[in-house]
Amino acid sequence: MNIIITGASKGFGKSLARKFASNGHNVYICSRSAAQLYKTLEELVTEFSEVTIKAMPCDISDKESVKEFADWIAAQKIDVDVLINNAGYFIPGSVYNEPEGVLEEMLAVNLLGAYNLTRKLLPAMMARKSGHIFNMCSIASLQAYANGGAYSISKFAMLGFSKNLREEMKPHNIKVTAVMPGAAYTDSWSGSDVDPKRIMESEDVANMIFAASQLSPTAVVEDIILRPQLGDL
Repeated sequence: MNIIITGASKGFGKSLARKFASNGHNVYICSRSAAQLYKTLEELVTEFSEVTIKAMPCDISDKESVKEFADWIAAQKIDVDVLINNAGYFIPGSVYNEPEGVLEEMLAVNLLGAYNLTRKLLPAMMARKSGHIFNMCSIASLQAYANGGAYSISKFAMLGFSKNLREEMKPHNIKVTAVMPGAAYTDSWSGSDVDPKRIMESEDVANMIFAASQLSPTAVVEDIILRPQLGDL
């Protein structure tokens, strides 16, 4: 299979790239940081030389950059079997006091990037009547919390996008899965005082997404919800 993963230079995205490549699948990745992306690419190519792994920098919040990435994917002459809209990040704050423009920034990264890339890749997938789209939402898509602000709003919107897309794609035989992970130990938690054993590992999320991608054509996991064993922080 051919797997497209956004935000794949670290965290969930990098764990996903490793998981799919280690199981014999071709992986095409992007992230905003070119230096970190190519470092990750070098690691993956060295470890998984038997599969195709390619990378292109892309700022998922920029519509033109997304178009260029989609055009690059099309130029590879491959069928997109799995699209994982993983790119996103968190800015803490509250609606009443977060800086001007934070909501627009969070929507651009956490929602519109996935929306625009999906729209670019869908026509070919619909023509083939196959494919699987995973949208990285969040526990914050389900439950508002203090200091969540624009981030939580954007993740609620991402879940809404996933739900709507799921209904639209049923007649086209394209699966859609919303992924809602709680706290997992990625770069965003490094340097904090949180015990890594208190929260999940990024590989936990990658393993669940991979498992969901392996079902028969007649089954789909609509929602994946993962939390630390002891609950949310």
